[in-house]
Amino acid sequence: MPYDLAVRGGTVIDPSQGLHAEMDVAFANGKVAAVRPKIPAAEAREVVDASGLLVTPGLIDLHAHAYWGASDPGLPPDPVNVAKGVTTAVDAGSAGARTFPAFRKWIIERSDTRLFALLNISSMGMVGGNHIGELEDMRWADVDEAVESWRGNKRYVLGIKARLGRVQALENDVEALKRSLEAAEAMGGFVMIHVGNTATPLEELCKMLRPGDVVTHSFGGFEDVLIDESGKVRDGFKEAARRGVVFDVGHGGGGFSFTNAERAIADGLPPGNISTDLHQGSIGGPVFDMVTTMSKFLYLGLSLDEVVRLTTQSTAAIMGMGDTLGTLAVGAAGDATILRLAEGRFPLVDRVSTSLRFQNLKWEAPVRVEARQRLEHVDTVRGGSMYRPWLDWNA
Repeated sequence: MPYDLAVRGGTVIDPSQGLHAEMDVAFANGKVAAVRPKIPAAEAREVVDASGLLVTPGLIDLHAHAYWGASDPGLPPDPVNVAKGVTTAVDAGSAGARTFPAFRKWIIERSDTRLFALLNISSMGMVGGNHIGELEDMRWADVDEAVESWRGNKRYVLGIKARLGRVQALENDVEALKRSLEAAEAMGGFVMIHVGNTATPLEELCKMLRPGDVVTHSFGGFEDVLIDESGKVRDGFKEAARRGVVFDVGHGGGGFSFTNAERAIADGLPPGNISTDLHQGSIGGPVFDMVTTMSKFLYLGLSLDEVVRLTTQSTAAIMGMGDTLGTLAVGAAGDATILRLAEGRFPLVDRVSTSLRFQNLKWEAPVRVEARQRLEHVDTVRGGSMYRPWLDWNA
């Protein structure tokens, strides 16, 4: 038999190849081996019937927190990622140079989810919660130490994460970003910045960013992010997007606003990437998982193909891995996500808190909507096999 697995009869949506059609997908030796109509069942050791379902490249989450047990927001990666359709995730700064070795040994190398990381520019990583900001003391932001950590972990580290809000960095945002860019330049990687309540206007910080760098929590409800007092996108952000700066969702517990996302899309600035910022404070709501986050953008009017692109092809391109991830091209990593597009009445919420202020900032009121469609996870293919971890329990 030429194939280990064939997923048959589903609607394949693969924006990387311009595919949206009923096709079969076959896998062999951990990779995509064929994408075509009517692959004979006899040619595969295992056959999965995906009739009436959607088959996409394995979903990718650019903003996750997977350092469970050490970093305050961390979650065990497999139950919330690969078991929910996210085959690849990028941990967004949970670990810094001093804490990365344990993250690699005990989490990254032991997970079924394919994990990468953005190294926190602070060597301590995210260990202080909201009580001790990792960039309050800039002695922790050691460029040489970050670059040296990357040298020993090039397989996993894609760049640098800097949390630039006052809670994390006090008035140090510009200097922290300068050091982040210096480190990322040495790595050949990208920088992701956490924003909202920054000491320096975000437009000024965006001017420092390079094409391919990422602003996460972009579509949040704080008055100092994308949307001005007239309800329009500030000109500086449109210019940054034209230069190639990526405005990422990074939903999180309070980093997404239906109101501001709708305004931004209407004014010509849709998201450049959809990510969850799934963590201890958001998994029980309002985020829940990637497919719920994707469903919110279907509600906001993005097409199904565009929502899939923003969680597969575009994310892999940001990571510099578009040839192997985020695609069902023959020879790519054997990851796929099987989804159902359900019809009905589904409540969605952008945040749980009802506060209208955050420190010195106005905060858009939380919004609850009722969607008529939602994506639901059905199955995951990881490394060319159906993801069934319970089979390993009996081994």
